[in-house]
Amino acid sequence: MAPRILITGATGFIGGRVAATATAWPELAHVRLLSRRPLTPPTPGAERGSRVDGPPTETVRGELRDPDSLRRACEGVDVLIHCASAIGADEEQARAVNDEGTRSLVDAAVRAGVTRIVALSTASVHGRGPFRAAAPGTLPIAPGSVTSRTRAAGERYVIDAGGTVLRPHLVYGAGDRQVIPGLVRLLAALPGPLTGAGSLHSVIDVETVARALLAAALSPRTEAGPYYVGHPEPVPVAELLAAAETLVAHRAGAPRGPAVDSAAARALLAGIPFAAHHLDMLASDHWFADDRPWQELECDPGPGFATGFTACAPWYRQLLDHS
Repeated sequence: MAPRILITGATGFIGGRVAATATAWPELAHVRLLSRRPLTPPTPGAERGSRVDGPPTETVRGELRDPDSLRRACEGVDVLIHCASAIGADEEQARAVNDEGTRSLVDAAVRAGVTRIVALSTASVHGRGPFRAAAPGTLPIAPGSVTSRTRAAGERYVIDAGGTVLRPHLVYGAGDRQVIPGLVRLLAALPGPLTGAGSLHSVIDVETVARALLAAALSPRTEAGPYYVGHPEPVPVAELLAAAETLVAHRAGAPRGPAVDSAAARALLAGIPFAAHHLDMLASDHWFADDRPWQELECDPGPGFATGFTACAPWYRQLLDHS
C-alpha cells in the first residue's frame, strides 16, 4: 500500500525541495507538510486535498516547540521526513528546536505508529576534521558549535527509535543562502582571489539531497543509523573558490586585484569570526565516503559540482544583485 508521509521544514532550503518533490511523487498515498508559517511561495499542491500530478497534499500548522501540534501532525502517517532545524540560532532556541523539538517529534511519531523515520542532519556533528574518505561509523561525534551540538542530540533520538539520519556536508543550489554566499562574502573581503588551499570536500546539490531523503524514506533497503550524502567525487576547494570568485567578480563589476594565499588571507581578515570559520573549513579535508545512497537506495547522485553550479549560477547572481 502506498505510504502516507509527513515532512517537516517545508519552508526551508532543503525541506522545501523535499516537499516539492514529494508532491509530484505518484507512489505516495498522501503528503502532509508541517509548517510554522504559510508556505511562500506555496509548494505546488500544498492545499488540502489538491493534486498536481501527484498525491493529495495538505499543509498543517505547527512547530517543534509545540508537542500538541506534533501529535496532531503525526496522526495517520506512515513515514516521517524531518528537515526542520534552527541553524545559527542562539543556544536556547537551538536546544528548543533541534534537541527537545526533535525528541518531541520522534515521540509523537512512535506513538502514532509511524513505521519509518528519516531525518536531515549535517556532517558538522563530527567537528572540524580533517576527514579524508571517512566511512560511516569511523568518526566520533564532536560538534564544535551550538547548532551542530543540538543537531547531534536530535540525531540520537531518531537513531534510538530505529530511524535513519542523512548527513550532507556542503549543499548548494537555488535557495542556498549559506554555502556559496558564505564563500562569496569571504572572497569579497579580500582584494583578490584566494589561492593555496588544497583540501577536498563532499558537496551535493539540493535537488539530489531531496531525492536521497525520499529514497531513504521509501526504499525497503534503507538501514537504520547515519548515511553520508555527498557526490561520489569530492570537490577540490580550488573549484569551489573559483565558482564563488565568478560571483564576486560579477557583483564587483571590475577587475579584481592579485591573488591572496591562505596565510595572507588570515592576516588580512584577523579578528573577523566568520572569516576564521570559513578559512578553517577550507584548509582541511571534509570528504565523507558513502556509496549506499547511490547503490543500495538506487538514488541518482546528480551532476558533479561543475555542471550543477553552472545550472544554478543565474540564481546566485540574482540573489547577490538584490543583496
